[in-house]
Amino acid sequence: MATISSLFLKTPTPTQPFPKTHKPHFSTPLNLPRSSRKLGPGSVTRARIRCGLIEPDGGKLVNLVVEESQKAQITKRALSLAQIKLSKIDIQWVHVLSEGWASPLKGFMRESEFLQTLHFNSTRLENGSVVNMSVPIVLAIDDFQKNQIGGSSRVTLVDDKNNPIAILNDIEIYKHNKEERIARTWGTTVLGLPYADEAIINAGNWLIGGDLEVIEPIKYNDGLDRFRLSPAELRDEFTRRNADAVFAFQLRNPVHNGHALLMTDTRRRLLEMGYKNPVLLLHPLGGYTKADDVPLHWRIIMKQHEKVLEDGVLDPETTVVSIFPSPMHYAGPTEVQWHAKARINAGANFYIVGRDPAGMGHPLEKRDLYDADHGKKVLSMAPGLERLNILPFRVAAYDKTQNKMVFFDPSRPQDFIFISGTKMRALAKNKESPPDGFMCPGGWKVLVEYYDSLASTENGRIPQPVPV
Repeated sequence: MATISSLFLKTPTPTQPFPKTHKPHFSTPLNLPRSSRKLGPGSVTRARIRCGLIEPDGGKLVNLVVEESQKAQITKRALSLAQIKLSKIDIQWVHVLSEGWASPLKGFMRESEFLQTLHFNSTRLENGSVVNMSVPIVLAIDDFQKNQIGGSSRVTLVDDKNNPIAILNDIEIYKHNKEERIARTWGTTVLGLPYADEAIINAGNWLIGGDLEVIEPIKYNDGLDRFRLSPAELRDEFTRRNADAVFAFQLRNPVHNGHALLMTDTRRRLLEMGYKNPVLLLHPLGGYTKADDVPLHWRIIMKQHEKVLEDGVLDPETTVVSIFPSPMHYAGPTEVQWHAKARINAGANFYIVGRDPAGMGHPLEKRDLYDADHGKKVLSMAPGLERLNILPFRVAAYDKTQNKMVFFDPSRPQDFIFISGTKMRALAKNKESPPDGFMCPGGWKVLVEYYDSLASTENGRIPQPVPV
């Protein structure tokens, strides 16, 4: 059997296009990047697709990890400064910033960046250009920590064991207006927003911004670090595979055959549009998620996604699976802009967006918190995302006449079953099988094992450890 590493980072053989079927149809027109060329005297000007990796925001990918030769000096300096202890979510944001996912941001936001993000969902660079930035990336401190820092211009960030993680330089401390932050990020101040409950409501009344010097790359020592590829590493991998287009897809739930249909069909369309080797970035979110989402170990690489590749549901030759380290806000159309912007920095020039992206159910009422179509509409208009091509999610459902997942045909709705993420989790929890053809058997087994492990814990039995 192939190793996990070979499945996920495999040198491709020459591209074999998927079988051609009907002419592709996008529910909204694609805004493709094009350049013009003259074909000769008297000829018309024609357009051609511009291939290759998209430039990162700001033109250069940020890397905030200090060079090896400077590590000892920076560590010594860190030990002499006042300290701020980071939460797990704070460390995830240091990770995000350090690798350049938020390029051109060079640290936790100062007040001007914070206000631009809250009010404009973007920040303006010194040259006057605008880059998208829809989610505040900030660090909260309390009154005691603020007094400890005093008039210092820098502070050390430490983990829960007081190990120095980074130095924050040229700091600026400003008021943490929590209600305004929550209202503008989520569009509501309703109680029960998971990220707000976890990271904002009980946080300090001050925010501290500045430029980061990260002492060494963030590692979690959970067996998954080798799959947390940075934007620079992803760009190198896409270049090694000779990708002339990269299309990204983010998931929080296990991959079923409807997702796979969407991804393989997208690649077919890109081939028909003229690209020679489009590569899929399957990019599950690996930071903080709410309690009822399937956790990282079971949902991603070594388990369910591994089975999807092993069973041939997705082609390992043209698929790169990696972990996106960002925490999850569940802030709907506001947050999906952040998800798209970060993938630009990783080299993606196409982004697949689904129904109610980054959304959730209303905490108090039986309805969605956001309009299901607003995410994809906002992405098509968002400032700073003009270079990214948005691919709307085509709805897939289980066709009872064919016993497989196909794109929904509204002319015969009686033939289709819609299996939501909630329904899928309920079936797995009850050890019930979905219809044949909904998910590859190996992938479904992983999901059932996960919920069985939860039941074992609740019944006092110790579940088997997850292999890494």
